[in-house]
Amino acid sequence: MTDEHGPGRVTAGFREVYGTEPGGVWAAPGRVNLIGEHTDYNDGFVMPLALPHTCLAAASPRTDGVLRLHSGDVPGGVVELRVEELTPVADGTGGDHGGWAAYPAGVVWALREAGLLTGAAGGAELHFESTVPTGAGLSSSAALEVVTATALNDLYGLGLTPPRIAQLCQRAENAFVGVPCGIMDQMASACCTEGHALFLDARDLTQRQVPFDLAAEGLRLLVVDTRVKHELGDGAYANRRAACEAAARALGVRALRDVPFDGLEAALAELERLGCDAVTRRRVRHVVTEDRRVEEVIERLDAGDTRSIGPVLTAGHASCRDDFEISCAELDLVVETANAAGALGARMTGGGFGGSAIVLVAEGDAEAVSKAVTEAFGVAGHRAPRIFPAVPSAGARGL
Repeated sequence: MTDEHGPGRVTAGFREVYGTEPGGVWAAPGRVNLIGEHTDYNDGFVMPLALPHTCLAAASPRTDGVLRLHSGDVPGGVVELRVEELTPVADGTGGDHGGWAAYPAGVVWALREAGLLTGAAGGAELHFESTVPTGAGLSSSAALEVVTATALNDLYGLGLTPPRIAQLCQRAENAFVGVPCGIMDQMASACCTEGHALFLDARDLTQRQVPFDLAAEGLRLLVVDTRVKHELGDGAYANRRAACEAAARALGVRALRDVPFDGLEAALAELERLGCDAVTRRRVRHVVTEDRRVEEVIERLDAGDTRSIGPVLTAGHASCRDDFEISCAELDLVVETANAAGALGARMTGGGFGGSAIVLVAEGDAEAVSKAVTEAFGVAGHRAPRIFPAVPSAGARGL
């Protein structure tokens, strides 16, 4: 990380805003998901990796219960709140926490609700600067949450583990902000390690760091940020989650994770017998087959055959597109064009309806595939995509 976007810059920003030196500087990364889309809230398997792009926070504690938040990336002044007066935006009782500021404010609320911050503790001054692209499906909000929790954990000596930090940040986003996300994004930001992908069981949060050294195998994983976000995504995420939970109830299982891959056809037949519509059955098929794809990728990586995961990624995209219906024309164009230009595999990543895709390529083909995708976007009349390599990076940390 250059100092242009590093500790020096965020420290200078804190000094300019608050007139004092910060107590420290922390970083938390965005993430890209290699495989396992919309499986986390179904208690399933996911496999994200942290990006080198981070949200930085310079922070100091306060003893008067006042929370002051400032972003160098969002126009506007300091958002000032009282910790004891924080109430969820999600339940309609919460006030206006400044839009973006609801995410770090929600983390403070979650820490206080968990009994970790008492009295006037929890007050703080924070200044944020981020290189995680927003609206690209790369978890800029999770990075903001996790860097806040990591800073407060250190400033107040809370002794929280990275998985516990992730859980509290998910709680903040679900209950305070009102976004029904799963645990993957926060776990990736808090727990990933450099040079590895994170194999996570979203039910019990057991995790394994899987070596993912693409350069050593002559490979590269490209992120293609389509730079579009379709409004359909706003309510559609909650709609997909509700359909999955309804199907699990109908099948009498705790979550769709409990439908075995070899029992999928029987489960779909039972849902049809119970009167569940074809759309719901397609949602179920995506989740069950996607969990299997995560296991398949793990098996291939463990066998040292990284190149062979490409077709699994492409199959995952087809399932996201056809069964879960969360793709869009721009994402489909990336996948089709990249594969036609010689990529080993490609898929949308993240919540969908825009955002980013990932493309696995041989090192020598990266430039030609990138050029083909950019040209295809031009022909289709789309804004040029932003393309960069995904380098498996470290999770949240003090700097």
